[in-house]
Amino acid sequence: MDDEAAMNDEGPLDAYSAVVVGVAELLTPRVASLRIRGRHGEASGSAVVLSSEGHLITNAHVVGEANRGEVAFSDGTVASFELVGRDPLSDLAIVRADRSVPAPPEYGDADRLKVGSLVVAVGNPLGLAGSVTAGVVSALGRSMPARGRTTARLIEDVIQTDAALNPGNSGGALADASGRVVGINTAVAGVGLGLAVPVNATTNRIIYSLLHDGRVRRAYLGLVTSPAPLPPAWADRSGQGTALRVVEVVEHSPAEASGLRRGDLILAVGGTPLGDAQSLQRRLLDDAIGTRIEITVLRNGALVDAVAEPTELVD
Repeated sequence: MDDEAAMNDEGPLDAYSAVVVGVAELLTPRVASLRIRGRHGEASGSAVVLSSEGHLITNAHVVGEANRGEVAFSDGTVASFELVGRDPLSDLAIVRADRSVPAPPEYGDADRLKVGSLVVAVGNPLGLAGSVTAGVVSALGRSMPARGRTTARLIEDVIQTDAALNPGNSGGALADASGRVVGINTAVAGVGLGLAVPVNATTNRIIYSLLHDGRVRRAYLGLVTSPAPLPPAWADRSGQGTALRVVEVVEHSPAEASGLRRGDLILAVGGTPLGDAQSLQRRLLDDAIGTRIEITVLRNGALVDAVAEPTELVD
């Protein structure tokens, strides 16, 4: 093999390395090691700078029930933090350091990712600060269960990656090839399988609520649903292949008051077609509380419209 051929063979690897190195250099100073001491001992994780006012974003499960702790940056800066807000149902939390922190990175939009996109994870696995791993987006649109004190829901549009994640990576950054943070690493689901909460329009609303109110208000219908295929005739007629089957209607809930029944197939909410559980859940944030919404269902071969008025979800 001549020198030119060797250089050509090394080119793609060099380009890949250059991207990972660039992202690592950009993000490592902006991802902190987070330590919490609580009733059950010491916990650790990672956090990403969110604002120039000292806010950092991490996972709610990393913070747990603690209201304060310590963050340490790769340049040696150590600061105390206080909790601003936590939301176990999205597994996100925001803390604020008591002194200046590095400038925040750029945040992107996970909805623009594609399967196969290069991603880089930066965090502090097993207490090893500033660890960087790289991989690809293995899958998009995954869902992951999350639980509050009394309520459970699915975290929607979770990013699956084969970038190696380990305990302590939780709360760290998942970035695209340009160094934009597109996810907050949240779970290790198995060998070669990591999950991250996406940074997108829904997440940005949650972050805004945590920053300004310290909590997230959600609307409550009282439905348990599951994606289900539409009967072929209706699928052809509507151009919609799937709907949400009502598995359970909670007693004394807004859904029960609206007349919804077990077995109904939900086709649309407010005139917008639905295709999965996440698409309904995405609509049940604070602006839906106390607002009358029209729900179109297929029942016994006929279209039926129900009007529900969601209440506030109490966790």
